[in-house]
Amino acid sequence: MRALLFDGILRVEHNAPMPEPLADQALLKIRRAGICNTDLEIVRGYANYTGILGHEFVAEVAAGPEALVGRRVVGEINVSDGTCDMCRRGIPSQCRQRRAVGIHGYPGAFAEYLALPVRNLHLVPDNVSDDQAVFVEPLAAALNILEMLAISPRERVLVLGVGKLGFLAAQVLRLSGADVVGVVRRDTQARLLAQWGISARYIEELPKQQAQVVVDCTGLAEGFADALTLVEPRGTIVLKSTYQGLPQVDLSRVAVNEIRVIGSRCGPFPAALRLLAGGLVDVETLIERRYGLDDALQAIEYAGQKGVLKVLLEI
Repeated sequence: MRALLFDGILRVEHNAPMPEPLADQALLKIRRAGICNTDLEIVRGYANYTGILGHEFVAEVAAGPEALVGRRVVGEINVSDGTCDMCRRGIPSQCRQRRAVGIHGYPGAFAEYLALPVRNLHLVPDNVSDDQAVFVEPLAAALNILEMLAISPRERVLVLGVGKLGFLAAQVLRLSGADVVGVVRRDTQARLLAQWGISARYIEELPKQQAQVVVDCTGLAEGFADALTLVEPRGTIVLKSTYQGLPQVDLSRVAVNEIRVIGSRCGPFPAALRLLAGGLVDVETLIERRYGLDDALQAIEYAGQKGVLKVLLEI
């Protein structure tokens, strides 16, 4: 089968081995996949991953339980063992033996086929298109902010790094009723936020230490530094960024101002599907370009350019 492989060198492989599903798995025929910042960071060295890239996808079940065959599904990226203490406590995303699709120890979705445990799969409603379904994983990650932190409608929430994930986070946070502001670097970002009724400000326009919550989606070390400048004492920073390398952090400022720092990763797929089915979140506006799998190298290169939003691979 064809697949986009990374083993220090990024290449499209035309003879990659077909996955062989285990008894508890389904064989998925990938229909469409999305390139995210984590994929780009892996190519730069994040997580020391080698293998097939990709974890945002919608697929058709080619083989597996009869009730699923031929149905469209999306899949959670955390492949857990189901037996450790974290799994028994209902937190499979932090399984002690966790593997992550296309990120850590498990093949990804930038390929014609993928085998995945049936428990990871979620049916896509008929009124959710393939284009929308590709966004379920990052939209669920945005929803995880609300799982990790109770946000009051009275609070001001700033979103740093309004891009592939930040735009989704801003839309999700808006549903809480909070005063959500997207911190922008370009007028194009401000215009897109305005379409959704979300305020936009340049960082120079914002008062220091006035936000109750700052969500950092920048993926940059300076993003966390900006968050520390903007959050009020005893406020909360939600960290959605992953980094290649180890950024410097002013921990003394965190301690002195009694700032809470919350890491936030994967989230609830059923809730993300409900938002898409109900038309409560706009994702299709974020699609910027499409490529075939054979042109995946060009797709990755384009997706890595500054300011580019979602790039899709048509598998």
